[in-house]
Amino acid sequence: MQYLFSVIAEGSPDADEAEMAAIDVFNERLQADGNWVFAGGLGGTDSATVVDNRGGAALITDGPFVETKEFLAGFWIIEAADLDVALKLATEGSKACNRKVEVRPFL
Repeated sequence: MQYLFSVIAEGSPDADEAEMAAIDVFNERLQADGNWVFAGGLGGTDSATVVDNRGGAALITDGPFVETKEFLAGFWIIEAADLDVALKLATEGSKACNRKVEVRPFL
């Protein structure tokens, strides 16, 4: 089963050198163990644009879809046998990136 690990940050989305090194080690282990699907970091909320085309005309606004002190800074998509394995990996990923990680299964 595939899971989305959302990396939740406060302040700067950028990892420092020690965090990047730990993330690289974690990513390499995910790949070696067959859990890796895809991962990526995201730009800060100041680079976000929201598109809402639910009405008669598209509304395009600068900034994140909600104003909050926490935001999505990056993500992993992983393959895991079950939720217990995913939570173990998310615990290690949270330590590596020094941020909270939300775990959600793909439907």
